[in-house]
Amino acid sequence: MTKPAQRRRRPSKTSRPAGRRWSRAVMERSDALDLDRGVFTKRDPRAIALSLRRSAERSRRRKAEPYRSAMSMLTFYLNRAGKKLPATQRRVLERAKDELRRLYGRA
Repeated sequence: MTKPAQRRRRPSKTSRPAGRRWSRAVMERSDALDLDRGVFTKRDPRAIALSLRRSAERSRRRKAEPYRSAMSMLTFYLNRAGKKLPATQRRVLERAKDELRRLYGRA
């Protein structure tokens, strides 16, 4: 007698094993920028923008111009944080984007 075929269970998309946060690894070990610790948790939009600008201009590994690298990293963080990001911090980060545009003369 043969055994019935076993069904393989696929892991659901909503449950992921702990420690598999690829976006966190991008933030920590980005090839483009060496970010200051806690840059996205600051409360001052100007401080965030200045820190990103400093990181982008110092980096020798980035592939794009400093403005684009800094803005991309900020946008990446906002997109990946999603609904878990408090509204107050989201507003601060959105203002930091405006401040970054001003710093690079693109406002």
